[in-house]
Parts: sequence; structure tokens; C-alpha cells
Amino acid sequence: MKKRRKRKKRKTFLVLFLLFCGLAWFQSYFQKQSSPPLVKHDSFTAVKKYIPYIHDELAKYHLEEHTPVLIALMQQESHGLGGDPMQASESAGLTKNTITDPKQSIQAGVKHFQHVLAYGTQQKVDFPTIIQAYNMGAGYIDYVAQHGGKHSEELAKQFSLLQVKQKPTVYNCGGDKNNFRYPYCYGDFSYSTKVSKNIQLLVDTVPVTNSEKTPSGSF
Repeated sequence: MKKRRKRKKRKTFLVLFLLFCGLAWFQSYFQKQSSPPLVKHDSFTAVKKYIPYIHDELAKYHLEEHTPVLIALMQQESHGLGGDPMQASESAGLTKNTITDPKQSIQAGVKHFQHVLAYGTQQKVDFPTIIQAYNMGAGYIDYVAQHGGKHSEELAKQFSLLQVKQKPTVYNCGGDKNNFRYPYCYGDFSYSTKVSKNIQLLVDTVPVTNSEKTPSGSF
């Protein structure tokens, strides 16, 4: 009798256990069905609205295939915010943030890019050097051309220090020694690396057509 009772208890326990597991599975399943899908944050949202303007401005120079590059540049410069999203005032010979019209900023930024691209091609430097030159100016292209023709953060640091020595009171990171750039306070020696990462991130957020693909070997 005792054995039968034990068997009945085991069967009852097993049935209750299976019933509990079944209810738990159904609850989990329906919670997943009713839960809204997770929305991945798109850090390029503000920049994307300028894609048509960037593309059309580049087309004036027959450089529209570089549209993703300019989008990545803008992302690095401003995340698409402000009146000068390409941060092109200084490259246009103006004081910082003089430009307050995004379209004018794009025009100046594309013109600056076209200039460093043409000069970099002439000097036979690699594409990362051209990207770094958007930040440091065409003088960086000359420096890299004299040191092997290929960009590296070490070369960018060396070039930055040369500019700092010429104008130490201007290029001093605002006196902030905790600034990641210090003492390389002219430009951002990691600029080309950051833009390259932006381009890779952009591939996941913007469908790039054949006419807008970054040229092979760019990075």
C-alpha cells in the first residue's frame, strides 16, 4: 500500500510539474509576442537628412561616389547638428562657426574635400591621409608624402607637434592637459581612424547604391 501511495504522489507531482512548466512556457511566449520589438538607435539620424544635398554638391565635381565618406565626415564633425555641420568655416578662410547655413557649410566642406582629394591624388598619398587632411589641412599631405605616402596616427602626431611648436599659445588644447590630444593639440591625430569607423557603421544604417559605394581601397 505504501508503495502505491508513493507512486501516486510521484505521478501527481510529475503532472503538476509538467503543468507548471507548460503554463510558464505559454506565459513567456505570449509576453514575447505582445512585447514591442527593440528599436536600435541610429546615431546617423541627424546626418541622413543632408544626404541629398551632399550627393548633389559632390556631383558638381563628379565625386558623388564619395557620398558615404562625406556623411561620415559630417558625423565626426558635428553629428549633423548646428549651422555649420561640416565645420567648414575655417577651411573657407573664415573664423570658426562663421557659417550658419547648413547648405553653405556643405558647399564649403565638399569644396575643401575636393581640394585635398585632388592634391592628395597628385602627391600619391593613400586615402586615409586625404581624410586626415580634411582635419589638418593640405600641409599634412605634403608631410606624409615626404614620409612614405601612408597615413598613420604616429605621423599625424608628429605633424601636429610641428604646428604646436610654431604656435604654442594657439594650439594648447585650451590648457587642458587631460585632453586626449595633449600635447598634440593641432587637429585630431585620430581623425582618420574615427571617420573610417563611421563609414563602417554607416554601412549598417544606410543602404548604399552602386553609385555611392566608397571606392575600393579607400580604407
